[in-house]
Parts: sequence; C-alpha cells; structure tokens
Amino acid sequence: MSEKLMVTGAAGKLGRSVVKHLLDELGVEPANLVVGTRDPGKLTDLAARGVTVKAVDFSKPETLVAAFTGIDRLLIVSTDAIGNRLEGHKAAVAAAKDAGVKGIVYTSAPNPHGANHPLFFAGEHAGTETAIFDSGLPYRILRNHWYHENLFMSLPAILKQGTWYTSETPGTRVSSVAHEDCARAAAAALTLPWSDDKTVYDITSDEALTTEEIASLASSILGKPINVVRLSPDVLAGGMKAAGVPDFVVQLTLSMDATNSAGLLSKPSKAVEELTGRKPRTFASFFEANKAALTA
Repeated sequence: MSEKLMVTGAAGKLGRSVVKHLLDELGVEPANLVVGTRDPGKLTDLAARGVTVKAVDFSKPETLVAAFTGIDRLLIVSTDAIGNRLEGHKAAVAAAKDAGVKGIVYTSAPNPHGANHPLFFAGEHAGTETAIFDSGLPYRILRNHWYHENLFMSLPAILKQGTWYTSETPGTRVSSVAHEDCARAAAAALTLPWSDDKTVYDITSDEALTTEEIASLASSILGKPINVVRLSPDVLAGGMKAAGVPDFVVQLTLSMDATNSAGLLSKPSKAVEELTGRKPRTFASFFEANKAALTA
C-alpha cells in the first residue's frame, strides 16, 4: 500500500508549488495526497482532482491529531505568522507524533540556532527544529536560503534609481535559491525513500555572490547600470523610513543584511541537486527569465 503524504499550508505559494510537483512531476496519486489549509475553499481545484483537502489551523491544536491521523509523511510548511508561529509549529509536531506520523519534513531557515541571532525570527525556526529533534521521529529539515524572487520587491526600484543601498559588511557573500527549487526539493524530500532519516539540508544554489557581483550580473543582463552603496544600519534605516518604507520591511531588511554579514548564508550547497537530480537555478538564469518583470 502506498504511503499517505500530507502538505500543510497548501494554499500558500510554496505549498501550492510543492503540491504541483508532487502530482505533475513525481506522479503521486491524488488518492495518496492530503493537503491542509486554514481555508479549504481555496483548494477546490485540488479536491476536484481527487486530493483530500482538510482544514488545518495550527492555532487550534486540539484539531490537529485528527487532521494528521492516517498520514505517513508530513510536510510542515512554516506559516506566515512571523513572530507568532512557534507555538503553532510545536503543536503540529506534537500532534504528528500523537497521530502516528512516520516522518516529518519541515521548511526552516538558514542556520537558525544560537543566542543573539541576527535574524529576528530565527528563534521560531530553531524552536521548531528542536521540537522535531526531540520528537524522536525521522525528519528531513530543509533550511531554505533567501529566495532569488525576493529581488522582485527591490530590484525594479534599484534599476530605476541606479543605486543599490545595503548595510552588509563589504565582501559578504550570499548563496540564495529560486523559489521553485525550494518547492521541488520539498516534494522530493517528502517522497524519496527513507526509514530513519535524521538529515538537515541547506536548500540553496551552488554559487555564493557579493552584492556587487549580483548587481554586475543584473546590469549586464537587464541593461541598466547599478552602483552599490554601503551604509551603516542606522543610516539605511533612516533613509528607508524617510522614503515611506513600512517599519516591518525596514526591520526585515536590516535583519537579513546582518544575517548575511554574519556569514550564515555564505556557503553554497549541492542539496537541491542531491534531492531533485537537477542543478539549482543561477542568478544569471533568474535574471534572464524575468527580464520583463524586473524592468517594467
């Protein structure tokens, strides 16, 4: 009998992409796939394909054991409730164990453990990982690096003004990854044979570049010059606030810059290729594929 697989957060962008790869690339039978979401009405298209859709809300821990009962392998996609998700994640891990789930895959963040971590939400991922480790269940932890696609939020404006402001330390190298590579890796991690795996994967590309190198690539491919200017965190924050950037985005930008400067994303990885059999998308390929969107 085939194993029952479940993906939580299946109405979100990452969850949706994982489900697509499971069904359309890896050939998982819809009858063997269960998807969870706070709003099942968003997944009627999957229900029409024969996928079981369940209401799954980590803020209602009393409902989770029933939702996970009968599941062999569970992918816990970290929720979007940044700052308020650890208790829900821990409840999901505990419920998975109580429901008899045989193994957990979790989408985490780069190197989240350690005191005084520069990434302000790292503790949520570290706490979730610890709960998984302590559960005694087999696991595959996927520490997703920053997405290439994050540049959709900043690069169009950078291209128009010709200046890229950053508070990173000079010489900082960062390895990032395409969103689709993360989804494909998660689908593979959920389906590849395993019995007692206890593995942590750094999900990123096989290149690590400085901001200057990324800017040079973007300039060459997109046809617009970019000058990188390094500022102190306080000066960068002040400039962003003066430009009307929301406080959360300012906090996130500075936190990510500090995480980069600490070298926590400086190492490339072969994990995507190891899991999926495909090389991860490079920055150059990303820029080539998204010329129109980035220069609109």
